[in-house]
Amino acid sequence: MRVRESQESGSLRVELLDDGGQPVEAVCGFLRFLAARDCSPNTLVSYAYDLRHLRLFFAGSGLTWERFGPPDSIALLDYLRSVPSRRPRRRMTLSVVTVDAEGPATKLAASTVNRILAAVSSFYEYAILSGLVERANPLEKRLDPALGRVSERHRPFMGRASRQRPVRRAVRVKTVQRVPRPLSDDQVQALLAQLRGLRDKAIVLLMLHGGLRPGEVLGLHLDDLAYGRRRVVVRHRDDHPKGARSKSRYERVVDLHEAETLATVSAYVMGERPADADSRLVFLIGGHGTRRLEALSYDGLVRMFSRACTRAGIREPWMTPHALRHSHATSMWEGGMRELTLQKRLGHASPESTRIYTRVSDPAVVADYHKALDQLGRGGANT
Repeated sequence: MRVRESQESGSLRVELLDDGGQPVEAVCGFLRFLAARDCSPNTLVSYAYDLRHLRLFFAGSGLTWERFGPPDSIALLDYLRSVPSRRPRRRMTLSVVTVDAEGPATKLAASTVNRILAAVSSFYEYAILSGLVERANPLEKRLDPALGRVSERHRPFMGRASRQRPVRRAVRVKTVQRVPRPLSDDQVQALLAQLRGLRDKAIVLLMLHGGLRPGEVLGLHLDDLAYGRRRVVVRHRDDHPKGARSKSRYERVVDLHEAETLATVSAYVMGERPADADSRLVFLIGGHGTRRLEALSYDGLVRMFSRACTRAGIREPWMTPHALRHSHATSMWEGGMRELTLQKRLGHASPESTRIYTRVSDPAVVADYHKALDQLGRGGANT
């Protein structure tokens, strides 16, 4: 059983194939439904692999789509917590490793298990809607009044008058809410010193000083740059030749008042970017190779960043291009930017996405901490 990806009329088509190489129609119909809703290619691929786990669970337990019920969801959870995974991983925490006939393997992470359960729940919502299944969703959701009492939880616009009630899946795994890891000033300087070429430096500075996501940087067009107004416009596009796209559907304007950033971008566009390129994309492959004038891909960006980190001697498993966005958000919050304005700058749809940066270093917590030290007579060393 495998996942097949193919290009059809310029769009990615994702299918789940059974052991005989035939499409699993129930899953393929669901994936077509997601594609019609304009979900990202990464979402389609992830859901296909998640539902592959469900299909393998069915094969081992003798269940079918129709027979799978709420009691079986507990067995599914047990299966997912024991299934071996041999995909290469870079975890910062200890991992449980097992050994079977095929060699050593790690257990699926708790976040991965929850994502699979969410995919199964979404699949059954589709199956009920399309008439494939005439029963309630086997992954039950129950009212959770405790969530409604959490002060930091996102609340509906209508407040208590809204019909939206806090719910939680009955079957899930507890996960750890981790704080982002920003790069230190020394790490940033070491990284910038090892970048080769204006293109690479411009990309890093846009993420570091503007908080842009990798897909947003790769999707920038020349007319998105406003040098005179010192800003870039981040637009939602899904026509990148290499599949790079913005995660958010919220277009936004990002001001860039650090002189170095737009100056580096301008120097790249005027001097290093291939002058004979027909593409409106800002970041292209230069040089004299066979891929000259092609759009820079996400994989190419990751390789560039990883090699620069290795040369700088700062390579860590958590250090990815997205860490530059974390570094920008953390520095802006610690510098006094309000939560709402930081949310708009980063393009977060939910304030809860922005609040992860308030846990890195909350100025109010630090101020109260210093006040407590002063009361205890131990504040002299911190002033």
